[in-house]
Amino acid sequence: MSPLVGITLILLFIALAVASRPVCVLKGLGFSFVVLATGAAAMTFPAAFISWGGFELKSAITPLVQVILLGMGLTLTLDDFRRVFTMPHGVILCCVLHYTIMPLGGWCFAHLFGLHGAVATGLILIGSVPSGTSSNVISLLARVNVPLSVTVTAVSTLISPLITPFAMKWLAGAEVPIDAGAMIFSILKMVIVPLLIGLSVQRLLPGVAQRLVRVLPYVAMFAICTIIGVTIALSREQLLSVGLAVFAAAACHNATGYLLGYWGGRLSGLNETDARTCALEVGIQNGGMATGLAFNVLQSPAAALGAAVFGPWSAITSSALASWWRKRPANHKKQTTQPK
Repeated sequence: MSPLVGITLILLFIALAVASRPVCVLKGLGFSFVVLATGAAAMTFPAAFISWGGFELKSAITPLVQVILLGMGLTLTLDDFRRVFTMPHGVILCCVLHYTIMPLGGWCFAHLFGLHGAVATGLILIGSVPSGTSSNVISLLARVNVPLSVTVTAVSTLISPLITPFAMKWLAGAEVPIDAGAMIFSILKMVIVPLLIGLSVQRLLPGVAQRLVRVLPYVAMFAICTIIGVTIALSREQLLSVGLAVFAAAACHNATGYLLGYWGGRLSGLNETDARTCALEVGIQNGGMATGLAFNVLQSPAAALGAAVFGPWSAITSSALASWWRKRPANHKKQTTQPK
């Protein structure tokens, strides 16, 4: 990418981010445009995202992911976990659909679009991680079942040390060596520990949690932009050679998650609102976690490409889907899954 084209794209995306606040059709896409501007900057000036004064920026990815998960923990309560018992059908179904549709979808679309090695592994990896925390915000915008969304995100994250490594071993083991034990340890350290710390602070020091919650969303946005920028800069050459195939595979993967998540929910007895919630929980992935595992366990920037492409694209599509559903309320009286 030439500097002129790159700078033009950066300025365009920044302008769209600024314009997204007052313009109705762009509402909710501001952060997505900031992420795209970051990606364009990383493609144009990769050195700025690789090291600063001898400090390798990739070594900051794990702490940044931990900050994101700490923020998630600060927003959770014990009630979010108790809902597993009050609405078990919806929670269990969403988690089952999430951990079957997305890992298998990553494998299928990687092979369909001719991706191999670390790049294919990255698409399987983004499909094997839990629901993304942004799904809770999107659920609120879409006016679907936010409590169900929060609980599914929390539960899918807590069970990820058991499921993600073995999904990767099974589906991606033929592409690159997968150390399931190292992946379990990395997930516990990078995801579960900060999540539990955040949950404990929220429980024991609610005043401190409230103050932190006001700041951490902005820190998380900075963290996400940094993670994506570093990933793109380190994988720039691979992205230039297979970028179109990765984008097409990620777009199909994301759309399949929404489609099968929704219809899987409907065919399994969920009402319209909960089926929409299920679609978002299945189709939105934890890109930060996938990137952290790609760097820490797989030791491969190329394996993080799937998350770097899937994340911004799913932010755009989920915002558009939320806007569509917000204008078309579900046609039933009960808006939540009934306890079984």
